[in-house]
Amino acid sequence: MVLMVADTSALVSLGTVAGTSPNPLDLLLDSHTVVVPEQVVDELTETASYDDASGEAAQAVLDRHSAFETRSIELDETFPLDDGENAAVTLANDIDAVQLLCDEFNRLALVHASLADTRLVTTPILLTALVRNDAILPDAADEFLAEMSDARSWSSNSYVKRAQSTLRQQRNNEEPDPK
Repeated sequence: MVLMVADTSALVSLGTVAGTSPNPLDLLLDSHTVVVPEQVVDELTETASYDDASGEAAQAVLDRHSAFETRSIELDETFPLDDGENAAVTLANDIDAVQLLCDEFNRLALVHASLADTRLVTTPILLTALVRNDAILPDAADEFLAEMSDARSWSSNSYVKRAQSTLRQQRNNEEPDPK
């Protein structure tokens, strides 16, 4: 299985559609060895205390806590991201993770530049990969992405728009546009 570190933001994104079938969170946890730093579990726990969609999504992830591993990591206090992203990047580098799942869209360039040999993956990219690997249908992925976009305020996000374009092309059995 692919070794992946996940950040709070991406896990909450997946948690927004945790009650669906197929369930992208379950598909991820069943096909990857997912490791998260303790700081991410702390952030999920804090988020789950809110009475809103993000709180419900975080709780859905915490309900699956036994399906992923939690590790302690020492934070780089000079890293200019919050504790969850800081710890996730550090952990991904420390354990030579193949992928880092992160939806910190405003700082993706910094996250990407901070990774040694780990591939940065966003939730929209994960959904397109699930379609490409025949784990979910393009229509389902598009619905998941729309629901996540509403819950996470991604309506004008370029990563989401690119994933939607890819999903349309996959639905039409076309090759993705290289743009």
